[in-house]
Amino acid sequence: MSVEGISSSQIDSMLALLRTTAAKASPPSGLGSVSPTGAAGVAGAVQGSDSVATVSFADALKNSLNQVNEIQQQAQTMGDQFASGNSNLSLSDVMIATQKANISLQTTVQVRNKMVAAYNDIMNMQI
Repeated sequence: MSVEGISSSQIDSMLALLRTTAAKASPPSGLGSVSPTGAAGVAGAVQGSDSVATVSFADALKNSLNQVNEIQQQAQTMGDQFASGNSNLSLSDVMIATQKANISLQTTVQVRNKMVAAYNDIMNMQI
C-alpha cells in the first residue's frame, strides 16, 4: 500500500521512531511508564508511593520532529564540509546522509497527513 510514494512500512518505521523517542523520554531508571495521554499528561502523576512518569503525545511528537531536524542539519553540515574540500568525508557518506534526511522528512509529512486525516474523521463523527 503506497501513498504518494511512501509505503506503509516507512510510516510504520516513523511510528516506531515516535515510540522510541517516547521511551527515551522516560526516567533513566526505567521505573516510570510511558503513556500517550495527551496534553494533560505533561505533568507526571504521583499516586501514593508509586511515581508514574507520563509523556504527552505532544512531547513525543516534538522529540521526533527534533530528531528529524537534527538529521537534516547533520546532512547539511556534511554537505557543506564536503563542498569545502574536507578530505575525511566521501561523496557516498554525504549522499547517504542526505537521503536519510529526505526519507525522514517525507515520512514525517506522511505521518502528519495521516494524523490530520484521523483528526478530521474524528471531528466529523456524529455523536
